[in-house]
Amino acid sequence: MNTNTILDDIVAHKRTEISSQKKAVSQSALVDLAEQTEPPRGFVKALKTKVEAQGVAIIAEIKKASPSKGIIKEKFKPDEIAYAYKKAGACCLSVLTDQKYFLGHNNDLKLAKASSDLPVLRKDFILDEYQLFEARAVGADCVLLIAAILEQNRLADLNSLATDLGLDVLIEIHNKNEMDRALTLKPPLLGINNRNLKTFETTLNTTLDLVRYIPDDTTVVTESGISMAKDIETMLANNIHAFLIGEMFMRAANPGETLRDLLDEAALFQKNDSRGS
Repeated sequence: MNTNTILDDIVAHKRTEISSQKKAVSQSALVDLAEQTEPPRGFVKALKTKVEAQGVAIIAEIKKASPSKGIIKEKFKPDEIAYAYKKAGACCLSVLTDQKYFLGHNNDLKLAKASSDLPVLRKDFILDEYQLFEARAVGADCVLLIAAILEQNRLADLNSLATDLGLDVLIEIHNKNEMDRALTLKPPLLGINNRNLKTFETTLNTTLDLVRYIPDDTTVVTESGISMAKDIETMLANNIHAFLIGEMFMRAANPGETLRDLLDEAALFQKNDSRGS
């Protein structure tokens, strides 16, 4: 009986994929490509600036599909989506580049980056140093490191190398154990994923339960499960101002308009809240 979770399957396939990629393109070739890319745009700086101003910092995600929901966006044009997000007021972008399970591609990131001046997160399942050089070579400004799939030494080493390469890092955690591990690295940015990656169940209480343990100098990003303005209001009431939102926008006919509407509702909440305080 196979007891593997979707996450187990993703990680196993990713290891095979990385091995194949190394044979196709050497790490030294990626280093050369990385040196030719423009300097990183400052993902953490953009978020912190917005958060410190008590604004709503949205990392708007671009993804075509997910393993749990299948195809989310039939007419998928990363450049047009990125441009619409920028116009609507996104703070940063997140682009899924995993091919097998999310139908993403590195070219999606390149297209998004070329059509907007926003900092871009490469969202993938990073297990190997090779992927960090690759991320830099395709123009990523930030990378995702998922604590659940990385042993502590590996997490620390990848975090250190990413920083050396000029990449910002979003360390993602799902529970207190992972949070404690991540905090030993004193990360400027910490993502709390409200989706259990083993069961794919989602609850915003994950963020609300963990945020009280996180130092004030670490910017918290709440991820997954934000599906309405009320969810934004709940997080703002708990002093959480940074959000990674994907499916809500991707399912909309016009992702940019949906983002703008969400920001307008959040601004109205903040205005009314300030009057009441």
